Amino acid sequence: MQKTLLWIDRASTLAGQLCGWSIVGLTALISWEVFSRYVLNHPHPWVLDAQIMLYGLLFMMAGAYTMAKEGHVRGDVLYSFFVPRTQALFDLVLYLVFFVPGIFALSYAGWIYANESFAIAERTFSPDPLPLWPFKFVIPAAGFGLLLQGLAEIARCLVCLRRGQWPSREADVEEVDVDKLKAMVEVTDEDIAALDAYVVQDPGGERRR
Repeated sequence: MQKTLLWIDRASTLAGQLCGWSIVGLTALISWEVFSRYVLNHPHPWVLDAQIMLYGLLFMMAGAYTMAKEGHVRGDVLYSFFVPRTQALFDLVLYLVFFVPGIFALSYAGWIYANESFAIAERTFSPDPLPLWPFKFVIPAAGFGLLLQGLAEIARCLVCLRRGQWPSREADVEEVDVDKLKAMVEVTDEDIAALDAYVVQDPGGERRR
């Protein structure tokens, strides 16, 4: 079970990281268009549509990745005080009542929506139109990724209810932990205090030794 859950975490992480590179393409595209528009006086009508699609890809495909890293906003004023089993019970009820039906509806409707777009070879409304149907397949893809990760989270809730503690997750890049950073560079609180004492703040606001 744990190997399967970690595999799903890795799949969500990989999809999020790959699609995250779209921000590089988006930045390059916007920079190039600004230069082309204001320096070369040669704007491109299709660039706005491409920007929207790249941003949409980044936003939608980040959902499963964010869920795998527990990055979604949570109103945990009371939640953080609950024992793991109580947390798991609350999460399980919310996943089953709200998450699964909503994401299933998104995936199902998105698949129909994308296929209809493909059937008519839908394009953007622009003097230089871009194919729109490939981007619309991002909707069911994002929904499927969210649904798969959601099933993994439901399984984690069941494991926690049985064992009384949350199972482990796939590790990824996180915010800098000060304690870990201190240990990495072999600096202690005493070293920092000694350095603070060495650098004295004078009344004029200037630092002197």
